[in-house]
Amino acid sequence: MYLFLAGCLAFILFFTVFGDRGLLRIYELRQDTAGVEERLSSTRLDNEKLKQEIVALKSDRRYLESIARKDFGFVRNNEVIYQFPQEKKQP
Repeated sequence: MYLFLAGCLAFILFFTVFGDRGLLRIYELRQDTAGVEERLSSTRLDNEKLKQEIVALKSDRRYLESIARKDFGFVRNNEVIYQFPQEKKQP
């Protein structure tokens, strides 16, 4: 009789810890949830930065000009651009 009860208790304990809804699975799910929440927070922050950049591109002519100059090499009339060769780094 005691052996049967001990077997049942061991069976229940095993599935409580190692089963599909056991303690280890709950721990793994909490870790996954924390990782997803961290990525979500980072993505929301990136999204806000992009929204601010969109607003700046639509309304701030100086910002738009700086992007055109930096990324596309645009210049104003009568401007002279000096380009210097980059020095190679010695190891």
